[in-house]
Amino acid sequence: MSDTNPFSLEGRVAIVTGALGLLGKQHCIAIVEAGGAVVVADINESACISMAKELAGQHSATALGVGVDIISRSSVMSLKDTVLKQFGKIDILVNNAAINDMFENPAAATELSQFENYPLELWQKSLDVNVTGTFLCSQIVGTEMSRKGKGSIINIASTYGIVAPDQSLYKRPDGSQSFYKSAAYPVTKGAVISFTRFLAAYWGGKGVRVNTLSPGGVENSQDEYFITKYSARTPLGRMAHPTDYKGALVFLASDASRYMTGANLVVDGGWTAW
Repeated sequence: MSDTNPFSLEGRVAIVTGALGLLGKQHCIAIVEAGGAVVVADINESACISMAKELAGQHSATALGVGVDIISRSSVMSLKDTVLKQFGKIDILVNNAAINDMFENPAAATELSQFENYPLELWQKSLDVNVTGTFLCSQIVGTEMSRKGKGSIINIASTYGIVAPDQSLYKRPDGSQSFYKSAAYPVTKGAVISFTRFLAAYWGGKGVRVNTLSPGGVENSQDEYFITKYSARTPLGRMAHPTDYKGALVFLASDASRYMTGANLVVDGGWTAW
């Protein structure tokens, strides 16, 4: 632990999955700003390489872009091997990759998003990516950490892993329902929180800390009525900015949280307080 700055990530190597996403990019920036080296990992390798170059140039940081399919054991093994070959170690794993409900035909979204009609294939896809992907990355990368006797795994969940979705947020001003939040996202994020506790207890004696970061909703060009409703339901009176989670991410990754494992750090503007 640094006596002068326990939040420093200098000399540490972090893998961020889903790094090309809205929050994934901010997680990467947070790590390099704290002095760490970051591995930008996502399904599109060329975009990962481009983002790594951008981070290195803008932040004078060490960044490596690697393509990975988190539901493929061989792909995750290749990611681990590539990082070890480049850096010789892995100190931090941020399991950020996940999918949320997307419907190819927006006109059919209202009907298909209802629980009664929700497609089994979308349910299965969410389980595969959000749960199995987190399992595989933790198993393969975390095993390497346990062998070295040190590491921090941060699983990104959601407030919807703690409380049920408020379906009224998706109701238009005219009273019609534009969309229903499905069961898949809350169920998979709840599983991630439970999985965190399992790993924390399992690997605590090996020096590997495992915690969850549960963000609240992030403003990202949603309909104005949704932003207004969400903000009114939040004690701090607004949705999150993408940068609002950087401090929490660095805290969980660094020695500042060295006596913390199995916890769920909720950063939601007070959403779950009432």
